[in-house]
Amino acid sequence: MREIVFDTETTGFDPATGDRIVEIGCVELLNRIPTGATFHAYINPERDMPAQAEAVHGLSEAFLKDKPKFAEVAEEFLEFIGNDSKLVAHNAGFDMTFIDFELKKCGLVPPTRDRVVDTLTLARRKHPGGGNKLDDLCARYGIDNSRRTKHGALLDAELLAEVYAELAGGRQAKLGLVTEIREELTVTVVTSASRKSRQISLVSESERSEHRKFVATLGDKAIWLDYFAEDKLPAAE
Repeated sequence: MREIVFDTETTGFDPATGDRIVEIGCVELLNRIPTGATFHAYINPERDMPAQAEAVHGLSEAFLKDKPKFAEVAEEFLEFIGNDSKLVAHNAGFDMTFIDFELKKCGLVPPTRDRVVDTLTLARRKHPGGGNKLDDLCARYGIDNSRRTKHGALLDAELLAEVYAELAGGRQAKLGLVTEIREELTVTVVTSASRKSRQISLVSESERSEHRKFVATLGDKAIWLDYFAEDKLPAAE
């Protein structure tokens, strides 16, 4: 299952009054595990930067003036998020309002809202009455957000990917048994630029070696021998 965790930074709160996106950050997940593939862009909003907004994300008008306009990154952004991947954001309605506005301004079709997962809604259901801002959830789940001195779209998307894994079942879920062990051991990574896929292993060579040593102590009838025969276990990168 491919999902895209994303975040935006903007000049304000409402594109209908002239506010624009100034940064987009996206993180690709497969089975809720980050693949390392990301999309990130700073964007020239073609307007001034209000001091209140700059205080939040630290992006000045001078810094953004030579960055690409949204129309110049729109196609690459759409290519990265794909046609059917779920789109995960915190307070997703805010981000999607801006995404919709910018894409329509370029004459492009925005993603449908049925693709969107709002982690703020998930957090409120799971922790009613608790603090559910991104920093609150990082503290709740022991996620290191010390680099977050200001809001940043890519960093916030990376932190949200960790939070989302916890909201969706947590670290214990990652330890659970799966019905298809091969799928748990390999993932397909799709790069943002070329969309080419490659198989990588989630099992290191040292882990493989240690596991085989353990299996060897179980005797020749151990069930693990059926699952982890040499021709079935993928090699680690």
